[in-house]
Amino acid sequence: MMATANGALILEGGGLRGNYTAGVLRCLMDCNLYFTTVIGVSMGACNGSNYISRQPERNRIVNTRFVNDPRFMSYRRLLRAGELFGMDFIFDTLPNTLVPFDFRTFRASPQRFIVTATDCETGRAVYYDTARLSDADLLEVLKAGCSLPFLQKPVRFDGRVLMDGGVADAVPLEKSIADGNRRHVLVLTQPAGFRKTPSRWAALIRLRYPRYKGLVRAFCTRARRYNRTMARIARLEAAGAVFVIRPAAALRVKRTERDKRKLEAIYRRGYRDAAERFAALQAYLAGATPSRTVIDP
Repeated sequence: MMATANGALILEGGGLRGNYTAGVLRCLMDCNLYFTTVIGVSMGACNGSNYISRQPERNRIVNTRFVNDPRFMSYRRLLRAGELFGMDFIFDTLPNTLVPFDFRTFRASPQRFIVTATDCETGRAVYYDTARLSDADLLEVLKAGCSLPFLQKPVRFDGRVLMDGGVADAVPLEKSIADGNRRHVLVLTQPAGFRKTPSRWAALIRLRYPRYKGLVRAFCTRARRYNRTMARIARLEAAGAVFVIRPAAALRVKRTERDKRKLEAIYRRGYRDAAERFAALQAYLAGATPSRTVIDP
């Protein structure tokens, strides 16, 4: 019997470090625990879509089996065409042919699913409620939300120029709070205490994207905003206002990792961490609703 958790499941990105999140989600699916709202960022959104569509093995297959396929990832394509990941392969061939995405089950789910992207003109996060999107537009929004600066091309959609959601809002806790959720479960891909350092590519991004001042501004301030969010999450976690599943130590896996053994290892680690904390998660979800004063800054 499916257990429905009233609250938001917030999934951080991190490229192929997201295989950790895939393991966490597999554990939640094995336990039949589904949240009323899921908010995904970058790879977190891709993983979240398969959670909504009830396809427990699809994340592992897509994120592991194809990493050495040049159609999935190719440095030669990056040099020639400006794209490291083969977005047409990932968001067309895979979901429509090789590893079919279950659009019907996805549409039938009562869960609300939100995909985060960055508006290159304004530098602000855009949150797409996928209930309003066609199947083709869902894939296009996922593609946009995963398009990393320097590694992918911007995506034009909905009258906007969009890129990776993690640039503007890496962990959309504020979005969850603003939407009125009282429970916030976060799956992060970095250990407690991790803080970003300012990017060494800050000067280069101005040259690479001279037309997109908002993207440049968001990219250059990303570390400061991320660190502020992490500090707030630490305070809220200590107060029992949010619940966090994260690795105990750095995953030692790159965004562009191609070692299948490492990817399988962090998948198993994510599953194990979620299983070990599942009783505590249930207790958090069953507890008294925290007041809004607890989650104020």
